[in-house]
Amino acid sequence: QRQLVESGGGLVQPGGSLRLSCGASARVLRAYDMGWYRQAPGKEREFVAGITTIGSTNVAGSLKDRFTISRDSANNTVYLQMNSLKPEDTAVYFCNVGCSISKCRPIGSWGQGTQVTVSS
Repeated sequence: QRQLVESGGGLVQPGGSLRLSCGASARVLRAYDMGWYRQAPGKEREFVAGITTIGSTNVAGSLKDRFTISRDSANNTVYLQMNSLKPEDTAVYFCNVGCSISKCRPIGSWGQGTQVTVSS
């Protein structure tokens, strides 16, 4: 049974912001690095950002200036703060466990994700 729940997506205008949430168990957050990924229509899923169990973060190069990943251990949640959103950020966003870098295969199952649509 998948123990991750993504939320926070929606429709936002270009230049706007969204904060995505990935709810997980305390056990998972203590034990595993966590990552955010996205898949745009017709494209392969790609790594967006990751955070290690000790809080080190990594954001894909092209997104570093706009996206931030963080973790709230008290609420067992990993966040993806997305600012200055662009239409090309439109995608389904997923979280997964086991990786905080791009060249890594996550070990969890893929859920339904949360849809982010950037459009005027």
